[in-house]
Amino acid sequence: MTVAVLDSGTYYHHETIFGDRFRDRFDRVIYAPALTAADLAEPTLLIVPDRTNPDVMRRYQPLLADFLARGNTLVVLGESEAETWAPGVRSAGRPTNFWWWLDPAQKPPHQFVAPEHELFEYVPADSTIWHIHGVLFPPDGAQPLVTVPDDRDGRDPGGALLYDDRVTTPGRLIVSTLDPFYHHGSRFMPATTRFLDGFLRWAQATARS
Repeated sequence: MTVAVLDSGTYYHHETIFGDRFRDRFDRVIYAPALTAADLAEPTLLIVPDRTNPDVMRRYQPLLADFLARGNTLVVLGESEAETWAPGVRSAGRPTNFWWWLDPAQKPPHQFVAPEHELFEYVPADSTIWHIHGVLFPPDGAQPLVTVPDDRDGRDPGGALLYDDRVTTPGRLIVSTLDPFYHHGSRFMPATTRFLDGFLRWAQATARS
């Protein structure tokens, strides 16, 4: 009943995983390119950080399928082309506005559609707000947690930024387009640090439940 995380060897993964603030949130650190079935024998929750090399993840798709088939929880964060290796994931890119917060007229489009979800006992909803890299289209029966609406001219449909899928596999998939490891590890975007503080406490509680 442990939390494992994949480490791709990047500076931002290292800062997040091994830095003082969060190092005690992970029971096992696995070097992503060397992942084996034995590495996944004990963990009950595996985190794939944002910006993990998708070529590596596609290579290990059978190991992840087996991990989920045993009823475990897989957390998949953004910018990793999850739609090419994680079951049930569909996504679409969106233009990224990095500087909306500098314009008082701009309001973040985030909608918190499941405030009663257990995750929000740990993560304040506004800690999911920084910028948008794309949207997800959850499978039927999955639970969207944070969504954005269609754009104003209707060209781009809205979708989820974070969802909880307990229907696609015997396990559980938490999928997001958010990229907190990158921003915390790069030491900018304070909301991402607040997000990880709650999210990783949620991960520990979930792995041990």
